[in-house]
Amino acid sequence: MELIQQDPDIHAYLAVSEAVDHDHPLVRDVAERLSRDHPDAYSYAEAAFEFVRDTIPHSADSGDLRVTWRASDVLEQRTGICYAKSIAYAALLRARGIPAALCYQRLADDDGSAPAVHGLVAVLLPGTTGWVRQDARGNKPGVDARFSVEKEQLAWTVRPELGEVDYPELLAAPHPAVLAALKAARDRPHLWRTLPTEL
Repeated sequence: MELIQQDPDIHAYLAVSEAVDHDHPLVRDVAERLSRDHPDAYSYAEAAFEFVRDTIPHSADSGDLRVTWRASDVLEQRTGICYAKSIAYAALLRARGIPAALCYQRLADDDGSAPAVHGLVAVLLPGTTGWVRQDARGNKPGVDARFSVEKEQLAWTVRPELGEVDYPELLAAPHPAVLAALKAARDRPHLWRTLPTEL
């Protein structure tokens, strides 16, 4: 699949926004701490990925009912679903001048029912040939997502026969439907009932 950079201006993928608030002191502090041991872009991007994947539990896995949507809130509260964790990872990348895009998949149960949109991040590292998607959702039995710029290793590979989709668009900000669902949710059970089913 060819990824499509929605905004031709690469600076859009470095910008601060309401959700990707990498100008927040907490985001900058985490970025500073990670960059001390990982000064080059590649090792920093991998360290930031592993930090979000491994130290911020996916709220569905941990049973946390809170809903986060700002990067700074994800880092402070140490919880979030895939969308929120993607926003946090994008913010940590942008805090170090690494272009980061938000992108999505449409996934479903094994019988094709219960479709839902899943959030990812695409990163553009210096010296690489293009954007590569990463999935910082968090691993669990049956899920083994890893940082890679050679070959994607996402949590899930789409199954077109079940109506699953890789959306190729690389967005500079969270998709409006995703952000609206996060901001409107009273708690995670409410969010689960209002997740976007397609984009």
